Amino acid sequence: MARQHIIFLDYLRTIACLMVILVHATEFFYINSEGISIANNTDLTIVAILNSACRAAVPLFVIASSYLLVPLRGEVSVYAKRRVTRVFFPFVVWSLFYAIVPDFVYGVGAEGVLPKLNRLLYNFNEESGHLWYIYMIAGVYLIIPIISPWLHQASKRAEEVFLGIWFLSTFYQYVSPFLGGWLGECGWNEFHSLYYYSGYIGYVVLGHYIKVHLKMSTSKAIRVGLLTFLVGYAFTALTFYNHGANSTDYFYVELPWRFCTFNVALMAFGLFLMISKINYQAKWLYSPVRSFSNMSYGIYLCHLFILVIMYQLLSPVCDTLTTILCSWSATALLSWILIKSLSYLPGAGYFAGAQSK
Repeated sequence: MARQHIIFLDYLRTIACLMVILVHATEFFYINSEGISIANNTDLTIVAILNSACRAAVPLFVIASSYLLVPLRGEVSVYAKRRVTRVFFPFVVWSLFYAIVPDFVYGVGAEGVLPKLNRLLYNFNEESGHLWYIYMIAGVYLIIPIISPWLHQASKRAEEVFLGIWFLSTFYQYVSPFLGGWLGECGWNEFHSLYYYSGYIGYVVLGHYIKVHLKMSTSKAIRVGLLTFLVGYAFTALTFYNHGANSTDYFYVELPWRFCTFNVALMAFGLFLMISKINYQAKWLYSPVRSFSNMSYGIYLCHLFILVIMYQLLSPVCDTLTTILCSWSATALLSWILIKSLSYLPGAGYFAGAQSK
């Protein structure tokens, strides 16, 4: 059966994709190859405000995948084939692009490419750091057929118990460094008591729970969603600002930005609630939103290459905020133009990361 098109997911993909690009546009101003490097308090404030507001982008994509796919319908083989076609093939093409093209652009040549090609057999390269997400989402796709039968028959209460334990695990990043491990962690056992309830699987269950069990009016969803988002955002931004002002330790400064922390989970939940109530279909807005949504995977894959070029052009002549906003908007537009153009080529779904035109 053809799956009914879900309007709000187009808005969600577009918003989340723009958030990812904005996150990467701010990175030039707080981190370099040697670690944390923040020039002044103004830059710290700008990064804390803008980047922190967008930390829920990755969880939003995971929740959306769950909302759309779980519980799994049809044969697992069909599901797997669609994931390989839509995700894996474009990922391979763009991974090769990032491994090969930058070294030749900057004159390094083949001697710099071969180690990167070898590394692709097990992980991403430095030039394509944003592709860590594909490795993670591949794991989510692998677990969906396993968890779907349980979610298909689980009661609302059972899912709430799971989500309660998972939410407790989202405090792990804050607790563990101070306790030297927790709940059974030690030198010979890294799998603590909540290990199997932790990580991105919580967002998978949350997506299903929202779709099946959480029924709210539009006004209530906006109130609850906005409050939840603001609580998570305030903690995220203020904690990052405080850490960035007092430390250059990468792990410590980025701690409140980790995607499976309680504060980012609150932001993701709140944003998803609000976006899920969008049903605006006026052509002047929805037409470009749907186009951007259809190209969003390809935009995600290609945007970092374009963003680096925009930063190099703008940063010598613009201040921090102007550079971030202009490079962000220009990268989003140029990435869409590139993937939209490629989408007209035969077999574009296999290499461009574009869906239907």
